[in-house]
Amino acid sequence: MAAKSTTPKLTLENLNERFPDELSCKRYIAKLRWNGQPVCPHCGNKKKSYAFSNGDYKCATCRKHYTVRIGTIFEDSKVPLKKWLIAAYLITAHKKGISSHQLGRDLDVTQRTAWFMLHRLKHAMKTRTFDVPLEGVVEADETYVGGKERFKHKSKRTEGTQGRSTKVKAPVFGMVQRGGRIVAMTVETTSASTLLPIIEEHVAVGSKIMTDEFKAYMQLQRLYQHGVVRHGQGQYKSGEAHTNTLEGFWSLFKRGVTGIYHWVSVKHLGAYVAEFEYRYNSRKISDGDRFERAVGHLDGRLSYKVLTQQD
Repeated sequence: MAAKSTTPKLTLENLNERFPDELSCKRYIAKLRWNGQPVCPHCGNKKKSYAFSNGDYKCATCRKHYTVRIGTIFEDSKVPLKKWLIAAYLITAHKKGISSHQLGRDLDVTQRTAWFMLHRLKHAMKTRTFDVPLEGVVEADETYVGGKERFKHKSKRTEGTQGRSTKVKAPVFGMVQRGGRIVAMTVETTSASTLLPIIEEHVAVGSKIMTDEFKAYMQLQRLYQHGVVRHGQGQYKSGEAHTNTLEGFWSLFKRGVTGIYHWVSVKHLGAYVAEFEYRYNSRKISDGDRFERAVGHLDGRLSYKVLTQQD
């Protein structure tokens, strides 16, 4: 029988013990980024860098100083790395996420700072490209995010918004392999010309695809074994055909948006979808492993100017 690991499970309670100061945070992030071999972000030198006692470096080639923050979501942030790591743990461990107001109170930073931190972390949580496509039995479905017209004042309602209308709602499309991972994203429209190329990109040809009776999916039988469940007739399962797995994900996502974030803009909707997609795809690992995987994807900047600019 294999010996049990002596490394304590990472929890919010022992996070302070693991990362008591800025130096311990720098060393942890350096290990995740470079695995003991620092890489100069200025010239790309991998051979040699001088390490200082404060956790910073100087490149032996270009002679420039650098830190673990450069080239990551932490760059140009005055927030201590310890608070960044706590924020990363909270957003990855909480099943429905955490609001910027709550995070700001937890970290003793402003709501604006917490909002910016969360969006940088969502950027890091985006699922990276998979070489292996979805296969086996795959469910595909679309949902629409936005306020319900019946809850608005009569003078502010928009006519003709029932069903799949995008007049006041934003469409989100998803595919999930039963027992496997999910791929979800915002889309401009839910027409066949939009959805079919996405499916062909992410689902292996010959797989079984289960959808509802929406006409955009009717051409799937050319490349896939297509099963249909007719929601319009009150049918939610017909043998192997159903989209209940994906419907469960949409339900969790919408409860998170409504109960935690309350409102999200169309501009940032994709970031929230990616956040829930990441947590779903890492649901079978521990909170500590999920946290470490997210922090390990910290390369890539997201400036406040880009985040807030008007389209």
